[in-house]
Amino acid sequence: MIYLDYVSTTPLNNEVNKMYQSLLNDYFANSDSLYLLGIQTSRLMEQSRKLIADMLKVKATEIIFTSGASESNNMAIKGCVFQYQGRGKHLITTAVEHSSVYNTFIQLRDVFGFDVDFISVHKDGHLNLEELESKIRKDTILVSTMYVNNEIGVINPIRKIKEIITKCNPITKYHVDMVQALGKIPIDLSLVDLASFSAHKIYGLKGSGILYKKDSTSLIPLINGGQQEDGMRGGTSNTATHTMFAKTLRLALENQDKKYQHVLSIHQYVRKELSKEDDIVINTPLQDFSPYILNFSCVGYKPEVILHALEKEECYISTKSTCSSHKNDVSRTLSAMKLNDEVAKSAIRISFSHLTTIEEIDEFLYHLHHILKTIKKQRG
Repeated sequence: MIYLDYVSTTPLNNEVNKMYQSLLNDYFANSDSLYLLGIQTSRLMEQSRKLIADMLKVKATEIIFTSGASESNNMAIKGCVFQYQGRGKHLITTAVEHSSVYNTFIQLRDVFGFDVDFISVHKDGHLNLEELESKIRKDTILVSTMYVNNEIGVINPIRKIKEIITKCNPITKYHVDMVQALGKIPIDLSLVDLASFSAHKIYGLKGSGILYKKDSTSLIPLINGGQQEDGMRGGTSNTATHTMFAKTLRLALENQDKKYQHVLSIHQYVRKELSKEDDIVINTPLQDFSPYILNFSCVGYKPEVILHALEKEECYISTKSTCSSHKNDVSRTLSAMKLNDEVAKSAIRISFSHLTTIEEIDEFLYHLHHILKTIKKQRG
């Protein structure tokens, strides 16, 4: 099997799996219980929170456990705007956000009456910073951007974005979806007020995420209940899952630079080989990008046909963000880049890991080349 869809999800790390099974068996008690087993379970979870905070160079009180990035994004965005709506009703995000961010802002606009601006991107997918600066107002209470685009791999300059926000309205809060950055590129949480993360993108458990919330930022809870997560997220804590995030993160951060260089060499090799194909256009830019993601178009071919032809060879790729994979429309990111219609409609996304080998890549390229030739002959 050749798996090239690591952006969508990653295989579970064996060490994480073994420890998780042990926790499920031995530490099943409710962490809010007052007897010893409950206290021991709670201590494990709080130890995990402290370790996560140390690795991210923040305070333990700034880490909130969630069920994943979609919940973290919703908690950060809605919780923030409901808390600070007395300051204004204006929000800013971008046209190329993950659906859990983009659709949250659509709901805030259409259901709750907030005024939302969606910042455009240039042809290469990079954010229009001049437009961002021009849109920030006195009543802007939140700006939300992703760090790494999950479809084309563009890295947003969050330091520059923070500088723009501070210059235009220093009390505006800044949220960043850091899902595709964690474990891959350096992260500096001092630049943001809120940040979202997911475990299953870094070889951890599905249904596991965290939200970083700076102590100086307040949120209105979305799930009311008991005292869990300092009153921010009611419901019995999923202690085994929350506890595993620390180990998952530690393993993801180990040898990060070495893993990055391996993936960069893979990316450069694939880009060079794909450029030799007449009908292929590469959509991932050459500057300020994550090498873990490569988006390209096989112009004139239906990407779903290529996907299923590769699947028969046990090669697994994606045609767009998995959260939008069942829709037939053009990717919102590629549409925002104003790509040629044929290019946008024929896009394919592959994504790499430190586990990816050159041998796997060569086999993938071999199958792709012959599939394109076969489909072409069938059409002709």
